Amino acid sequence: MGRAVRIATLFLALLILPSVQSFYLPGVAPRDFQRGDELQVKVNKLSSTKTQLPYDYYFLNYCKPDRIKNSAENLGEVLRGDRIENSVYVFRMREEESCKVACLKKLDAESAKNFKEKIDDEYRVNMILDNLPVAFPRQRRDGSQLTSYEHGYRVGFKGSYTGSKDEKYFIYNHLSFRVMYHKDPETDAARIVGFEVTPHSISHEYKAPWNEKNPQLTTCPKNSVQGTTGPQEVDTDKEIIFTYDISFKASDVKWASRWDTYLLMNDDQIHWFSIINSLMIVLFLSGMVAMIMMRTLYKDIANYNQLETQDEAQEETGWKLVHGDVFRPPTNSGLLCVYIGTGVQFFGMALVTMIFALLGFLSPSNRGGLMTAMVLLWVFMGLFAGYSSARLYKMFKGTEWKRNTLKTAFVFPAIVFFVFFVLNALVWGEKSSGAVPFGTMFALVFLWFGISVPLVFVGSYLGYKKPAIEDPVKTNKIPRQIPEQAWYMQPVFSILIGGILPFGAVFIELFFILTSIWLNQFYYIFGFLFIVFVILLITCAEITIVLCYFQLCSEDYHWWWRAYLTAGSSALYLFLYAIFYYFTKLEITKLVSGFLYFGYMLIVSYAFFVLTGTIGFYACFWFVRKIYSSVKID
Repeated sequence: MGRAVRIATLFLALLILPSVQSFYLPGVAPRDFQRGDELQVKVNKLSSTKTQLPYDYYFLNYCKPDRIKNSAENLGEVLRGDRIENSVYVFRMREEESCKVACLKKLDAESAKNFKEKIDDEYRVNMILDNLPVAFPRQRRDGSQLTSYEHGYRVGFKGSYTGSKDEKYFIYNHLSFRVMYHKDPETDAARIVGFEVTPHSISHEYKAPWNEKNPQLTTCPKNSVQGTTGPQEVDTDKEIIFTYDISFKASDVKWASRWDTYLLMNDDQIHWFSIINSLMIVLFLSGMVAMIMMRTLYKDIANYNQLETQDEAQEETGWKLVHGDVFRPPTNSGLLCVYIGTGVQFFGMALVTMIFALLGFLSPSNRGGLMTAMVLLWVFMGLFAGYSSARLYKMFKGTEWKRNTLKTAFVFPAIVFFVFFVLNALVWGEKSSGAVPFGTMFALVFLWFGISVPLVFVGSYLGYKKPAIEDPVKTNKIPRQIPEQAWYMQPVFSILIGGILPFGAVFIELFFILTSIWLNQFYYIFGFLFIVFVILLITCAEITIVLCYFQLCSEDYHWWWRAYLTAGSSALYLFLYAIFYYFTKLEITKLVSGFLYFGYMLIVSYAFFVLTGTIGFYACFWFVRKIYSSVKID
């Protein structure tokens, strides 16, 4: 659950490596294995890009150990649906074995039905050895000699054989594991640097009767695993014998670089194209802003300051005319304060998350680390949400600061929690391991009410105690009438136009982010992400300033909400792109999975709206204060 929230890590960097890819800390301390040391393969969830519903490995009738033990899980792992447990696959370091029997299973109707459903939905089995996920090697489609890897292996496949026209279901019941190790030249110790699997489907035969302790297989010669009896069919009352091979291979890859296989980027060129495309947008906007600031504004300010008589001033047109109304508090000023506070909270969370990610603390080897960090940082950033919301609220001469604080603490989280709760109920109805347990739900509510809400109150108290922000010019008692606006200056049109460029700056990188979330890929190029997000930040600020200037020049002083919505409207394009991505790239078949996708993308778009809107608002706020403090007002 909650994987889509990972897009919120879009922000700031502490450093960029020359390759513009962040480095990572491997996440766990290295373990040295002597020859003969026991290696325990752990099993993770079953996952499918067609349904987006993870299941526990033992949901299917696989071989079970005598006692199933769950490994320690963090909050992020639970939210992602990870369930890491022990398995029957146990072997010894650097001791090769062939055709070792795991168990024999006789399928009842329910087990056969579950296997068939999971094969239909293209579920993959995920395993872990020494904190490395199992990888399935395959040739790349472009014909190059480099091997590419898929995460996990498929449960089985559909096909027909022996002249039959009917499609049948077959299971991968024989696994050929290969463990790559890096040996210390001075000692006999070795570290595991790779974990691959090649699955096979073999209809095993054995000498009757079946002996659990010493099974005698006739279909698994030591030099071949293919057998002569064809693949293993899945059906009611079928006997399935699960077997495995284990081989070891020395490798030159060092332990610190063992994740490179999983994080290998094959499309750097596209990311550079994305950045160049975004930079073009920024240069175009920066040119417009520079022209407005350097030429038009300085000329305006010089002219306004040279006016000698009141009559001349009355004949003047442009943004100076609305100086008596430009700082008039907007309608629903309290709600604006709430959304600004929430945006600051989001900004702080994204900033610190990105710093941690670039320092390598949130590498994929630290499963669930990214999600855990984001949830905890969101909670602690409540302090800044309360502070910024209260400062703005006091500037608007608001008096009910406690009510404003409560809204800041509850509006955004309550909407997100409601959507999350509904989606979780749907997942729970599907018996998926992605359903967040009651205990974890209680922990999330405790983090919200027990830590976040009090911190928002502390921030509000500190912000409200400070003296109010003074306006550069006085506000008239009677509001000025706004002249009729041209069609292109109407609020809806200018707001929708304002969101196009910020979205255009990030949409190429957005493709890779969505792919990592919904197609189970690792996304770890936070260097590129940092550059793209800084570009997004600048674009939001500049487009808002440009459109705000045009608005003030046409004597429309209702800029507060317009500034927020101009940059925030990029979230609408993000959601429209998510719809396009769903119909062109995903093969989701289940109705529940569709609800999951659009539910999470709605949360992501809402968060993006709050974040970009706040950036646009503060840029415009700075701009308006700057220009009106530069002219002499009688």
